[in-house]
Amino acid sequence: MNLHAFRMFYEVIECGSVTKAAERLRVSQPAVTAQLRKLERELGLTLFRPQGRGIAPTEAGRWLADRARVLFALERDIERGAQLIRLGEKGTLRIAATYLPANMLLPGWVANWKRAHPEIDIVLTTSNSREALDRLLHYEADLAVVGGGRPLPAGLRREQVLYDELCFIVSSGHPLAGRNATLERVLAEPIVAREKGSSGRELLAAICQMHGVPAPRIGLQCSGTAETIRAVASGYGTALASALEVRDSVERGEVSRVTVDGVRIENPIGLYLRAGEAPPPAAENFATYIRARRSEGSLPGQSRS
Repeated sequence: MNLHAFRMFYEVIECGSVTKAAERLRVSQPAVTAQLRKLERELGLTLFRPQGRGIAPTEAGRWLADRARVLFALERDIERGAQLIRLGEKGTLRIAATYLPANMLLPGWVANWKRAHPEIDIVLTTSNSREALDRLLHYEADLAVVGGGRPLPAGLRREQVLYDELCFIVSSGHPLAGRNATLERVLAEPIVAREKGSSGRELLAAICQMHGVPAPRIGLQCSGTAETIRAVASGYGTALASALEVRDSVERGEVSRVTVDGVRIENPIGLYLRAGEAPPPAAENFATYIRARRSEGSLPGQSRS
């Protein structure tokens, strides 16, 4: 079916006359009439009948008009949706994140941003840093927010969001609770750590290498930070943890921090995007939101710019 002729038919129905439809379409009246006749020949239907000095749709014309309204309403909906997608106001935003930003930062960011972008569906996947960056590289995520200062993988670019202090923790009843100690003394305790590939595990190895201390044996490996904190709170060993993540546990008296002589550890939190390409519009909008929060100094735990 000739859609050009069909559109002219629709405009005549909506305007109520050939003359008004021609004015709206900015074409001549004979051009509209010619297209109507062409459509009638193509469909084998009489779509209009004379009525006074004008025309009115036949039964076939009214039937076709109902379908034209549905079709062109769908067209308008497609155009509106496409525009919203181009502007990053509609669609799906897939975020890959490590445990710290996924639990301590992103919930607040997402909630505030979602109120301004209600038609964006957000999928947040939490994993260790290696898996999160792999998801971004393999187009399973649109951006990643990852803790840890691991080397930047080829194909990605990184923007620093904040620095979170890391600290060693022990149970509140431990002899080292709230005290100063050497790194060797702290690492003599049984170590509770996340799985290989996690940023915390990699940072612990880097600290040992930097200070010339042998890497400790991991006494207990946990799949999540919450489990790690609970294990230490129950009286088992020590763990390297985010100050943000253990803040509530410290305030409740479940665990205590240990100050390690000569060691200050900062865990960089980075926003990762694919290098050499523009992110999807929704991802760019969300990244812009994060940058604005950083520039406003409104990120919890930020110790330096």
